[in-house]
Amino acid sequence: MARYEHTCMIRGDGGRAIRAILDRICDKWTMLVVATLDDGRMRFTELHQHIPGISQRMLTLTLRNLERDGLVSRTAYAEVPPRVEYELTVLGKSLIPPALTLASWAVEHNEEIETSRSEYGNRPR
Repeated sequence: MARYEHTCMIRGDGGRAIRAILDRICDKWTMLVVATLDDGRMRFTELHQHIPGISQRMLTLTLRNLERDGLVSRTAYAEVPPRVEYELTVLGKSLIPPALTLASWAVEHNEEIETSRSEYGNRPR
């Protein structure tokens, strides 16, 4: 896509749509939840165990937002005790390739970024 086309997409609504979507998928926990669910359907407790550091409240909020945005589906089973499972939708699965590309880029350029940060921090002000 030409640079002009990218600029037009962003300017169409002042970039609001793009910012809103990036705010969702680039928050602290969303990509970890999505990547974890890429392994398949999971119950809440399983997800919580696979994502170190996430609180139950934050996992609940993240899952609700992902479900609202159509990236995750929630299935509740009428059993005793109740069972709820989460899995990626087709839309959610389509997020995996660009996320992996971004993650690969971050790994590939991490050393350069760390060097730049260090140099920036050591510059006289």
